[in-house]
Amino acid sequence: MPGAAVVWQAPEGGAVSVIALVLAAGSSTRFGSDKRRATLADGRSLLAHSVARARAVFDEVRVVLREGERGEDFGLPAGCRVIGSPDAASGMGHSLAVGARSLHDSQAQAVAILLGDMPWIEPATLGRLVGAAHASRIVLPRHAGQQGHPVIFGRDFWPALGQLHGDEGARSVVHAHRGSCVVVELEDAGVLLDVDTPLGLAWFIIPP
Repeated sequence: MPGAAVVWQAPEGGAVSVIALVLAAGSSTRFGSDKRRATLADGRSLLAHSVARARAVFDEVRVVLREGERGEDFGLPAGCRVIGSPDAASGMGHSLAVGARSLHDSQAQAVAILLGDMPWIEPATLGRLVGAAHASRIVLPRHAGQQGHPVIFGRDFWPALGQLHGDEGARSVVHAHRGSCVVVELEDAGVLLDVDTPLGLAWFIIPP
């Protein structure tokens, strides 16, 4: 494996512009129904919560949905751009690639890849990751020795993301560029927690 990831110590220089890409085109097989539409205590959908967390931090948020789906069907705000993934059933890699290719009109220097079923990540955590972003860097969040989400990819790696396929996600891009990776150690367990089953939603506490 070429190179090695280093542990991030502190931000260097000014922050760069980072766009968020929320992947939400999965099939929710383990959940038993469409978990993206699962309603939480305040009436918003699970996906709407995840997107709201991202919009509080990132310059722009785009959401990858299945082909033909609309953001309003999930309670997403009008300013949230939706990218349709026609091959979503073939795996996350296809949806990530479609989302990455949509970034050609963005002036951002990095993209954060978020999952639509991870509503526990604290905005302060996202801010720390943004502080480590750079056009030629891959930022990896880590909690308790485990790598989590979101991963932030500098603009230099967007072409590689646009070539992904299958269900592996972006691991191949990370592995191919270990020398460009930095690890941010975090106290926030939310970077590891996703919603797989209805019982998992019982742990969700809406912030004040």
